[in-house]
Amino acid sequence: MRYRVVIPVLNQLDYTRQCVDSLLASGTPADALLVIDNGSDDATPQWLASRPEVPSVRNRVNLGCGGAWTQGALLSDSDWVVLLNNDIVCGHDFIGAQLDAAERHGLQVVSPSLVEFELDYDLDAFTAAFVAKMTGTVREGWFHGVCFSVRRQVFETLGFPDTDRLLFGREDAEFRARCLRHGLKVGTVGDAVIHHFGSITQKAMKQEQGVSKFGDHRYFYAKLGLGWWGRQRAKLSRKSQAAQWARAEQAAHGMTLHMVHRDSRVEFR
Repeated sequence: MRYRVVIPVLNQLDYTRQCVDSLLASGTPADALLVIDNGSDDATPQWLASRPEVPSVRNRVNLGCGGAWTQGALLSDSDWVVLLNNDIVCGHDFIGAQLDAAERHGLQVVSPSLVEFELDYDLDAFTAAFVAKMTGTVREGWFHGVCFSVRRQVFETLGFPDTDRLLFGREDAEFRARCLRHGLKVGTVGDAVIHHFGSITQKAMKQEQGVSKFGDHRYFYAKLGLGWWGRQRAKLSRKSQAAQWARAEQAAHGMTLHMVHRDSRVEFR
């Protein structure tokens, strides 16, 4: 099998159903999916039971994103493991497109481009126009946690995503730091694009628990060996690089590999 798509879920059935249906409609085989139910207490278990063609695993408790990613990767024997949020929809076979691009560019980890938040545009028409303009564009050295596809050999080289719950929401950043430290070539490509509604599960959990954030950012940076000054330098470097990418892409194509639709406006990031 070329790839397995691992989708951790915790409640939010409407988004999971929409995501799975969108993937299937775009050409992803049902048996290439693996939904990891992290202890949902809504109708998610019943819906998954009603869709036996879609492989799934139910956990008794919430293992967190990193735990579910690692569980899914361990259960997959495909050439690539696609780690995907459940709050996305797509207008084309973005998985095949991003893997084709990764293989052309020699990337070991690859992400598709993103349009986030409000789906206030024609997804299919936008996707066709975006891919026509942005195919071949790469942000080398960057991938994001909404969707990143990993060659199996990467797990064998540097291990699996960190399951430490104090990293909540930063598991992708920790894994990216390890990839770069090992000199692996990673990137985000313009050959593929998805719409991301925006951390739906995390927002719901924060609202339910009455907190503004999860995890501990100082703990995360300490795991990377960065103190206060190191954190500031890393943030400034990240923002500066993103701004450079956005300026170059917008100047060349009129759009960027990361866009936000909000209040009928588009932000280029």
